[in-house]
Amino acid sequence: MGSVYRVEDTTLGREVALKAIRMADSTGAIAARLLREAKIIARLEHPRIIPVHDVGTLPDGRVFYTMKLVQGERLDQYAAGASGVLERLRTFQKICEAVSFAHAHCILHRDLKPHNIMVGPFGEVLVMDWGLAKVLTEEAGGGEIREGQQNPAASNTSHGAMLGTLGYMAPEQARGEASAVGERADVYSLGAILKFLLTDSVSLPRALGAIAGKATVEDLAERYGSVKELADDIDRYVDGLPVSAYPESAITRLWRWMGKNRAWILLILAYLLMRSLFIFWRAR
Repeated sequence: MGSVYRVEDTTLGREVALKAIRMADSTGAIAARLLREAKIIARLEHPRIIPVHDVGTLPDGRVFYTMKLVQGERLDQYAAGASGVLERLRTFQKICEAVSFAHAHCILHRDLKPHNIMVGPFGEVLVMDWGLAKVLTEEAGGGEIREGQQNPAASNTSHGAMLGTLGYMAPEQARGEASAVGERADVYSLGAILKFLLTDSVSLPRALGAIAGKATVEDLAERYGSVKELADDIDRYVDGLPVSAYPESAITRLWRWMGKNRAWILLILAYLLMRSLFIFWRAR
């Protein structure tokens, strides 16, 4: 639907990204979709969502909007150099923040995937490409994209009744069940992203595997009900707490508690050892 260019904002003396329609648009439908995308992003003022600066029409008649010029790399490129699981989980938490914020404003992304997420050089995360976004209520503005409308917005994106990217879209989304596509569809996509981030982990903890599994389960009723529920489980895992997706045995809880309190346990054992040696020496 659109091409993105790196341009200069001569008024403010900065570089920005400009997205403009790149094809003939005799009916004005493509221009309307581009403007709708810009308006949706403009409503989502969040530090982890790409901000829109301006909209307008180029001298040749093409509709455009400008946005922040993002410096960094796509999530798939970032993951190749990420140092460990915790670093990746912290990045995933930031992605969840953005999507949860959008859901709070009644907007679904519907095309979450590593190619649509940028990671900056200082760890900043931006969720991009809202061309397939779905507005859940008219109060959120603009109405909803009709499912049967073709949207040539993103490469590797299926068109027509099935909107999204294979491998990351929820089963109900892949089947074109528009009425069933809600927040849990984005939850599924986030779960697929989590699996991608953990793919090359040498030894994946069972709790993390359970979280990813619950986020991507086919049965809607078994899936996390919201992005916040998914993010809360990730938060608990990072903090060394039990997660809702993985019921722990008493032995597992004890082992996890010992791992979390290892320093105190070693200190107490060292004290008891020294105390025992002192008592033994006094008894001689």
